Amino acid sequence: MTTSKTTKQGKAKTAKTDQPKAVAKDSKFTYINGGVTAPAGFRAAGMHAGFKKSRKHDLALIYSETRCSAAAVYTTNKVKGATLKVTMNHLADGIAQAIIINSGYANTLAPNGMEIALKTCELTGEALGIASEDVVVCSTGVIGQTPQIEPFEKGVPKLARLVLDDKVTADPKAEKLVGSDAAARAIMTTDTVKKEVAVSFRLGTKECRIGGIAKGSGMINPNMATMLAFITTDVSIESDLLREALKEDINHSFNQISIDGDTSTNDTVAILAGGLAKNRHIREKNRDFKVFCEALSLVTKYLARLLAKDGEGATKLIECRITGAPTDQVAMRIAKTVVQSDLVKTAIYGSDANWGRILCAVGYTPGAFNTDNVDVSLSSAAGSVPVCRGSFALDFDEPLAKKVLGEDEITITVNLHDGMAEAEAYGCDLTYEYVRINGMYRT
Repeated sequence: MTTSKTTKQGKAKTAKTDQPKAVAKDSKFTYINGGVTAPAGFRAAGMHAGFKKSRKHDLALIYSETRCSAAAVYTTNKVKGATLKVTMNHLADGIAQAIIINSGYANTLAPNGMEIALKTCELTGEALGIASEDVVVCSTGVIGQTPQIEPFEKGVPKLARLVLDDKVTADPKAEKLVGSDAAARAIMTTDTVKKEVAVSFRLGTKECRIGGIAKGSGMINPNMATMLAFITTDVSIESDLLREALKEDINHSFNQISIDGDTSTNDTVAILAGGLAKNRHIREKNRDFKVFCEALSLVTKYLARLLAKDGEGATKLIECRITGAPTDQVAMRIAKTVVQSDLVKTAIYGSDANWGRILCAVGYTPGAFNTDNVDVSLSSAAGSVPVCRGSFALDFDEPLAKKVLGEDEITITVNLHDGMAEAEAYGCDLTYEYVRINGMYRT
C-alpha cells in the first residue's frame, strides 16, 4: 500500500513501502515471515530505553537458546566505534549467543566508549545467564556523543525477561516489544521503514531457516560499512565456513550498495548459526554449503535493496545491472560507480533520460575494459527504453522514457559486449530532502 504526501518543494511524493517490488525467486527457497526469529531457537525484542528523545524503540536484543557458530564483517573505516572493537574481540573464537544493539548514538570517539561497551556486554550476559564474551554489541547514531550506562541498565534486564520468559512473551501488553519486528524497529535511525526478511529451505531431509534485519539510510557506502545487519539461521555449520560464506557474500550484496559514498565508523554484518535445524553439520564446501550460501544471498540481497530504497530523502531505488564485462571485478566496479554518480542520481530524481551521464560513469570506472560497443537501456514497471546502442545515441521515445523513470524502482542495464561477467549494484536518487536531513542531523 502506498500513500502520497507533499514535500517542502511542493511536489507530490509517494511514501516508501516496506519492501522492493521485484525480489528474486527460486523453487528451492520460500520467503516466510519472522525475520531473525524465524529460525528455530531464536528470540528477539525491542523497546524504548532512553537513547532517543522520542518514545520510539531504541534498544534491541537478539538471543539464541544455544551457543552459536558466529561470524561478522566490519567497516573498513580506520576510525572504529568502541562497540565494534569489543565485538571483534568477542567473535575471535567464532562463538556468540546474543546481540545487543542501541540506536541514538554511535559510541564512537567517546572517552568512556570502551567502558560502556564492555559494561553493556556484562549487563546482557548477566541478564541472560550467559558469558559476557558471548555477547555481540553494536551501536548506531550520532558520532562523538558521550554514552551513558543508565539506558542499558533500564532496558537490558527487561529485554532479557521478554526473550527468556514464555509467560511474559505471551502477555498482550508485551506484544509490541517482542519479536523480530520490534528489534528491527529499535535499530532504526533515519530509516523510514523497517528492514526484515526470512527464507526457508531444505538441507537433506531437514527444513532450515535463515532470517535477517538491517538498518541504514545514510552514510552508506559499504566496504564493508555504513549499516548494521543481523542474520540468524538454525543451520549447523562450522564457524570458519560461516565466516567464509559471509565474507564472500557481502561482496555481491551489501558492498554493492551506495547511497551517498560515505563509509561509516561502526557498522557490522553479523551472523549467528544455532544448529537446531539438526541438518548434517556442514564441515566442508559440499552441496549443503552451496545451498546455504544461496539462501544467505537471498537474504542479504533482499536487505541490500531495502537499504538502497530507503536512502535518506530518496524517492527511487536505482538498480544497475552490468552484463558482458570481462571480469566479475570489473562488472562490480562499474555497477557501483554508476549508482554512486551524483549526476546519474539527480537525473533519475528528475526523470530525465540523460544516458550520457551513465556512459560517463562507466568510462571513469577503474579497470581494463572496452567502451566501444556499449548498450544502455532503462526499465521499470512502466516499460523499457533502449537509449544507447554500440556506444551511440538512439532516437528513443522521450515521453515513454519519462514515464519509465517516473516509477519508484528503476533498472539501468549496461551491456559492454566485452566478456561474460555480470554484476548488480543498488543505490537511490539524490534529492533536496537528503540535503535537509543531513544539514540538521544532530538537531
